Amino acid sequence: MGTGAAIPTNDRGLACMCVERDGHIMMFDAGEGAQMAFAKVGLGWNKHMSIFISHMHGDHCLGLLGMIQTMSMRGRQRPLHVWGPVGLGAFVQSNMDMLGFRPPFEVKVSDIPDADNGILLDTDTYTIQYCKAEHTTDAYSYRIQEKPRPGHFDSEQARELGIPEGELWGRLQGGRTVEVGGRIVYPKQVLGKSRSGLSVGYSGDTRPTGRLEKFFAGCDYLVFDSTFTEEEAEKALATGHSTAAEAARLARGGDVRHLVLTHFSARYESDAVSVAEAMAIHPKVTAAKDLMVIDV
Repeated sequence: MGTGAAIPTNDRGLACMCVERDGHIMMFDAGEGAQMAFAKVGLGWNKHMSIFISHMHGDHCLGLLGMIQTMSMRGRQRPLHVWGPVGLGAFVQSNMDMLGFRPPFEVKVSDIPDADNGILLDTDTYTIQYCKAEHTTDAYSYRIQEKPRPGHFDSEQARELGIPEGELWGRLQGGRTVEVGGRIVYPKQVLGKSRSGLSVGYSGDTRPTGRLEKFFAGCDYLVFDSTFTEEEAEKALATGHSTAAEAARLARGGDVRHLVLTHFSARYESDAVSVAEAMAIHPKVTAAKDLMVIDV
């Protein structure tokens, strides 16, 4: 929902990405104008939602207050949980105090634990993990990791076992036993081999590091800082960012299935050079664009 770096352009807003899974909206970073992009995609203002801020630079967090205020004006009642570096809570509170603003819902801001990596959320079906990034200030990367999923459902076998289509099929697909005609049918009787869970990574602003390569290893999709082309490699190093080629090398080293480049500098009128440099290293590369939707 925002794919530009530091300076917004006509085509690219500032850093913001949402993942929607089973009714839970997970927003990663909230640059200026995030609420405008959120309104355009129509995800809904009163859903279960969590926000994860990668670091305390304006193009990644200044839109957070606008999001909260617009949610209030849109009638949100559900609590909102926000995670980010130490200082984010004070930033949110002081701004609300100065504006004399109190949202009609709970806003809970939690500091990222002081560790190289760990788990922030652990649900029945997925986790949200964090890892220290390498930027010019305290920064974090995130990963949504599904837990192993049940195998594919064998509908023919279910019919042979006399299980009527409908609710009982759904229970078995969810890994629960059912009773049919006095018999117990177990999920393993109609499900194939368990499948690995899907995963999506988000880098925030960072240099490529071995720690991040390990953290993102095996991701199905990785959205990674690609602020510069190789021509500006020294500037990327000096400012704590990555080039598209560096993102691709990290993705290749971590056996990432699909790399999504983002956070493009406003100096570039086109992302073509960035994509070409990355594709020379990694076979599956997409240049993120504002309001782009990817089904994982």
